[in-house]
Amino acid sequence: NRVENSHLPFRRRERAMLRFRRMHSLQKFASIHASFHNLFNSQRSLSKRSTFKLNRDAALTEWRSLVIS
Repeated sequence: NRVENSHLPFRRRERAMLRFRRMHSLQKFASIHASFHNLFNSQRSLSKRSTFKLNRDAALTEWRSLVIS
């Protein structure tokens, strides 16, 4: 179904990639986005709330230290 397929994650990524005119800027964005996603994406449904909060706080602390320096 066309409507169902348009909301799949890889379709959303494809639409986002259309905004970039040069391959270099797309690659730069993708590498930075992957770093942020890996740092901040902790799957809530797979862990306890307390573990999730600890991981989130650690990620935010690391982010703040990166921004300050």
